[in-house]
Amino acid sequence: MATPPNALRLLLTRPAEDCSRLSQTLAKHGVYSNCLPLLASLPLPETTEQRLRILALDQYQAVLVLSKPAAKLGLALLDRYWPQPPLGPSWFTPGAGSGQILHDYGLKTYWPPQGDTSEAMLALPELQAALDRQNAKALIFAGVGGRTVLADTLSAQGVTVDRLALYRRVLPGYPAGILVQRIKEQRLNALYVSSAQGLQHLIQLAADDWPKLAKLALFVPSARVAQQAHAAGFAKVIDCQGASSDALLGVLNQYLIRIDHKDYRYE
Repeated sequence: MATPPNALRLLLTRPAEDCSRLSQTLAKHGVYSNCLPLLASLPLPETTEQRLRILALDQYQAVLVLSKPAAKLGLALLDRYWPQPPLGPSWFTPGAGSGQILHDYGLKTYWPPQGDTSEAMLALPELQAALDRQNAKALIFAGVGGRTVLADTLSAQGVTVDRLALYRRVLPGYPAGILVQRIKEQRLNALYVSSAQGLQHLIQLAADDWPKLAKLALFVPSARVAQQAHAAGFAKVIDCQGASSDALLGVLNQYLIRIDHKDYRYE
């Protein structure tokens, strides 16, 4: 059975739990999707540095938590070393997903109403207010690697920034050829990655099939990832300007009416 014109069939690559939730949301809006998670989180062993950072948490004016895994692992450390959360820092996240985890724990947390990016976090007036003092200090909860724009920007403003790596992202162990097999079996005609590392893992998993895969439309969360996708060989890259489901849906609503089916298929 052929895919009808203007029918978007999207491969989702977020971590498993997020992927399933996003797929259900898209289905409610009439968009078919299939999940192949390309990001799995492996917690790092607890180190002396982690303990010292957490024990000094009350010395920071702001704690920036950059992902859901960072939120969950950071709260586990908080539970271990602070019977009551310290009153000193304000808490910030790039989006509602990680922010809600902290909020449900009982922490007053701020996140951008739109954007889901480091730049949107930096523009938060609450963050600017928290760090508007001499000798201000900020602590970042994150994974290994990733962007440094937050730390670089705040450091340039005179803020002392410490980073606490709590996990690393890995590509789940898939058999060779599963990516192409999934695309063909499910008749998928577009791809979605939620981060630069997700894009890297997509290319890695594609292996020799990469040139064909690069012909499909690719939805990405930011201009930075879009630039990387173009540099890797993708011709049809759509910037969602955010990593949330609402950001993806907003772009899909505009994009579906412009799809020319013959241009968006794997062959």
